[in-house]
Amino acid sequence: MTLGLGITTFMFVFTYIPQAAVMAFTSGPLAAITAALLVLSESSTLFTIFSKTFLIDDALVDTFDGVLLSKNTTDLVSEGRQVKAGGDPIAKLGTLVKSPLAKFTPKAMIRYVMYLPLNFIPVVGTVIFVLLQGKRAGPMAHTRYFQLKRWNKDQQQKHIEQYRGAYTGFGVAVVLLELIPLASIFFAFTNTVGAALWAADIEKQHITKEGTAPRLREQAKKAE
Repeated sequence: MTLGLGITTFMFVFTYIPQAAVMAFTSGPLAAITAALLVLSESSTLFTIFSKTFLIDDALVDTFDGVLLSKNTTDLVSEGRQVKAGGDPIAKLGTLVKSPLAKFTPKAMIRYVMYLPLNFIPVVGTVIFVLLQGKRAGPMAHTRYFQLKRWNKDQQQKHIEQYRGAYTGFGVAVVLLELIPLASIFFAFTNTVGAALWAADIEKQHITKEGTAPRLREQAKKAE
């Protein structure tokens, strides 16, 4: 929270007025609001880079895996870490055998900077900016799930395209919630919980489909 407050305060003190002045030429009376949203977005991005890289990355991985264990997907979690017997889901979490969630990459930062000028377009530009950020944030929320599934890039992309609308919607919610000053650290965890619950539901759907197909084939053979 101290990190989030410090970054947000710094950004508003040193970058809000210059950006609002520039936006006054494109957004008119909406410049104050648009600039505030932009500064919050920039602060959120910086906070995400520092906090998830240096402070809470391991805690988010434990949260994601713990939620999966609570939803009885032990086999999936065991692909990425040791799982102990007994106790509550968090107590069962053992040593990681796979690297944790992906860090914020330079490529993602460059893409973010490229999208920033969209905010100079009144209202519509900001909406498009959030949608584009959400389109990226949705799949990123399931990085750990893809890792546990041992999916390659092609398998991940095929899955993402199958659930494209849902991933974009989830990502937009993630982006908007983590724009809230101070509370963004809290929502980083709740977003992780939501992503893990969704992953557990998807996993159960996959298991059901995989289990149903052999039974149908067996019934067909008996009918013959």
